[in-house]
Amino acid sequence: MNKIKWGIVGLGNIAHQFAADLLLIKDAELAAVASRDINKANDFAEKYNCDKAYDSYETLFADNEIDIVYIATPHNSHAELSIQALQNNKHVLCEKPMALSYNDASRMIEASKKYNKFFMEAFWTRFIPSVQDVLMKVENGEIGALNYIKADFAFIGNETEGSRLFSKNNGGGALFDIGVYPLFLSYLLLGIPKEIISKAIFHKNGIDLQTSMILQYENAQAVLHASIVSESDMKAIIGGTQGRIELNAPWFVADGYSIIKDEKYTPFSFPNLGKGYSYEAIECHNCIRNNQIESKLWSHQNSLELSKIVETVKNQVGLEFL
Repeated sequence: MNKIKWGIVGLGNIAHQFAADLLLIKDAELAAVASRDINKANDFAEKYNCDKAYDSYETLFADNEIDIVYIATPHNSHAELSIQALQNNKHVLCEKPMALSYNDASRMIEASKKYNKFFMEAFWTRFIPSVQDVLMKVENGEIGALNYIKADFAFIGNETEGSRLFSKNNGGGALFDIGVYPLFLSYLLLGIPKEIISKAIFHKNGIDLQTSMILQYENAQAVLHASIVSESDMKAIIGGTQGRIELNAPWFVADGYSIIKDEKYTPFSFPNLGKGYSYEAIECHNCIRNNQIESKLWSHQNSLELSKIVETVKNQVGLEFL
């Protein structure tokens, strides 16, 4: 089987984790990496056995040997770089959140359709085995009818000079960097809410430091939280009329979960391949080989609907980007 050749643009922390997981996939090859800093690109390429290192994203997009590009740059550049890669006949896996506005997300999907190339938002949590199994058990009625979700993502960020996380220009802050995860879980399990109530605490530069959200459904509520200035246990609770499921912490990359019914705990273990980014890459391979331009597990429509939910929260709390 011919290997699928990957290019990576933006060589920060998440790109390192993704590249390490690519090495675990037999039919994947990291063929080129690009950074605005050629020294950074060379070091990254050497670390992960990659033959080509470029000092511009445009050069990588023009490389005819590359099949698919992983966009791992700051949030504010996702839309333009994804569209540019698609225009250059490349498939695209774009780090979440795919864009800072619903309008940009729509343009990215339109480009995928126009150029007939695969595009997926890199919601890796959707593809890890524990989440796949939990979703199946919920759909099979294992804990009855869902009526409650509790999920948070919180840590104390390091506000250093030039920190992407605290940069308004780069689309930093709690909601877009990590708040999308609990919103994703609620959307995955319960769909589009009837109502959203959200509040945020802001940094003096205008980014949100922490945001709390309640998503109201017909017969369920999701209580969600994101923070870059405090910590939480980062378990997720999925409650139903006949029991609950607890995803192991940190829930967004859970290596297992427990079902609790009648005070009886039943644990299930699902160790991940590598950190867990491997599964979204494998999904990309499967879709490309099947000539699909989107995944059935995390479709264009899924990304657009989640983007709309995130934008509702953004507008409700008064978050604006430059």
